[in-house]
Formats: sequence, structure tokens, C-alpha cells
Amino acid sequence: PMFDDAGEIIGICGIARDITQTRQLEAQLLQAQKMEAIGTLAGGIAHDFNNLLMGIQGHVSLMLMDMTNEHPHSAHLTGIEDMIRSGATLTRQLLGFARGGKYEVKPTDLNDLIRKSSEMFGRTKKEIKITRREQESTWVVDADRGQIEQVFLNMYVNAWQAMPGGGELTLSTENVILDESFVKPHKMQPGRYVKISVTDTGIGMDEATRQRVFEPFFTTKGRGRGTGLGLASAYGIVKNHGGIITLYSERGHGTTFNIYLPVSASATVADASPERQVMKGTETILIVDDEDIVLDVGVEVLKTLGYRVLSARSGPEAIEIYRQKTGEIDMVILDMIMPEMGGGRVFDAMKGINSSVKVLLASGYSLNGQASHILSRGCGGFIQKPFSIIDLSRKIREILGKPAEKRAVA
Repeated sequence: PMFDDAGEIIGICGIARDITQTRQLEAQLLQAQKMEAIGTLAGGIAHDFNNLLMGIQGHVSLMLMDMTNEHPHSAHLTGIEDMIRSGATLTRQLLGFARGGKYEVKPTDLNDLIRKSSEMFGRTKKEIKITRREQESTWVVDADRGQIEQVFLNMYVNAWQAMPGGGELTLSTENVILDESFVKPHKMQPGRYVKISVTDTGIGMDEATRQRVFEPFFTTKGRGRGTGLGLASAYGIVKNHGGIITLYSERGHGTTFNIYLPVSASATVADASPERQVMKGTETILIVDDEDIVLDVGVEVLKTLGYRVLSARSGPEAIEIYRQKTGEIDMVILDMIMPEMGGGRVFDAMKGINSSVKVLLASGYSLNGQASHILSRGCGGFIQKPFSIIDLSRKIREILGKPAEKRAVA
């Protein structure tokens, strides 16, 4: 209170402090912690499911290699492969949400990726008018093209579903420099980013939907009309690329998603077309996996590709075999997640025996922090389960060198 000379109250003196920003930062932190916890659970489920798919994929591939297309069971086996791919797509989306969405990272031109993905999408959705507003010469970003393309397609599908009667989808890119005040709540680094905006003229979202839109399995659609994984996967993939997705939406006024991806140190865009051939060889490969179904089918696949194969069901067993037969073993295919001794420790032990050991790291998880740390210590490559015979054969030859035999695959 404020008093005059006579002791009468003449006013009140107070200090007010706006804590809106503090509350917003607290809410963002709580949301990030919640998403991290859900992501850990989702990643574990996806990892175990990928190991099961790997066993099925391997056996189906072996059977198909031994029969012609005219065989009465060929169509059934091909159908099983299609279902495996569908299952793998779901686990990739779960792993994407779990911040494990990078597989093969290359310098990438996002304008080119947006152009190709939007043209493909537009061919099937004639009721949507697509407008592109691309900044010329956007900076190059380090990205897994397949995963970032999936992010864009998920965004397009979400926009299309928000415009049941048709509408306009606007895609724009621009180079931006983000300062500390913008990136700090998102745990990002300040600096150069490419901003991609995806804007629709759809029904928009209310506050409750905006708060949950990136949660896995959350959907406002009816039963059977969506998995609720599309935007959750996009969120995780972008986060694992060092970026962030923000959104602005109001009921009846459409939605804008803004994606920020950090700029690459490279100025050169990499070739996006891998060779699609089964590549064979005759070298000796040691395969290590604690899952019997994965190990057994892996041995059979490698033998079919022409290799001499040794196998181990644990890290200590693998190290002992490698110590005894270092001169014979040309390469090791090593599971990353194993009880007792994980792939990272096994790799370090093998490198202690032979500093030039050639190792292909395999996992039901994708190229997340743990795998990338092992690669940074000199591991030769990474492959994510479930993988096809074509992809495995290509990875092996990338590490060992020129293939002894190639067979084209349609």
C-alpha cells in the first residue's frame, strides 16, 4: 500500500511479470519428454518385430530363388513378400517416430525431392491443386531421401484428408538462419536451415488436436481410415535429422506445417539411384546374431549368394571364432543389439585383434545414435532389418569390393 503524510492509503504499488513465455517453454519441455518416452517404447516394439520379419523375409527369398515365376506357389510367396513390406513400412514409421529414421544419409536437394514427390502425389489426387513456391538454390541438407520423401508424402496425405471436397496445397522452400531464441526450446543448434512449408485450405485443427497430432496412433479419422502413424513418423524422422516440425492451424482456416532441416557441410548432391542387382561372391563371412531365426536364415542366404559362412550366437563366441580364424574371415555381419555383449563392444574387440576388420552392422533399429557411433569408429556399413537379398548383397560388395558375379533383377 501507498500512504500519504496523514497515514491514509492513497494507492497500491505492485510489480507484474509476464510469465507467458516461461509457461510455453515448460509446456514444450513436458511435451518433448512425453514424446521421448513414447518413442522409446515404440522403438523397442519395432526392433523385435523387425527381427521376426527378417526371418520370414529370408525364408521366402530363398524359396523364390529356387523356383520360376510359373511355379504354382510363386504368386503366394510374392504375396507374402508384399505383406512383409507392409509390415516393414509400419515398423519404419514406428522407428521414425522413435527418432530412428535415418538409414542412408546423403547430401540432398530438397527442391528436387519436393518436386518429384508432389508430382507423384498429384497424379492420383486430381481434386487437389498443388502450388510450389521454391526458393532458387536452396542450401543442401544431409538427409535420407527415402525417409524425408515419406515425411512429405505423409504431409500431403494429411492435407488431402483435411480437404474432402478438394482444395489447394501450397509447398514452399526457403533458406533461413535460426537464432538461439528460436532453437533453444527445441534442443536444436542455431545456424543455417532450409524451411519447408506445407499449407492446406482444409478444415483445420482445434487446440486439443494440435496438442496430440504428433502422437503415434492418434487419429481423428474413423476406424480403418488411418493408422495414426503418419505425422508421428514425420515428427520423429525430422527430429532425428536434427530438425523440427512446427504447425499453425485454426478450425475452418486450414493448416500450415513448417519443417526446418539443418544445412549440410557438403555442397554436392549425391546420386539417389542404388544398383538393383543380386551380387554374389566367394569370400568367407562370419555372421553374428543372438536370434536363432535371423541367424539360421542369414546363413542360408549367404550360402545361396556363394559365400563360405561361419556363425556365432553371441558376442564372446564371435570374438573367439574371429581370433582363431582372423586370416580366413573376410568380413563380419554383426547384430547391434545382443545380450551379454552388444555389437559395439564386439566390434571394438575384433578391431583390437585386426585393425582392418571389415564389419557390416545389422539391426532391427535404424541408424540412430548408437549405430552411428559404431560407424564413426571404423565400422564398414549398416543395414536395417528386415532387408532383401538384393540389399544385403549390395552392402556386402560395397564393403568387400567388386562382385564376382551379378544377376539382374527386374
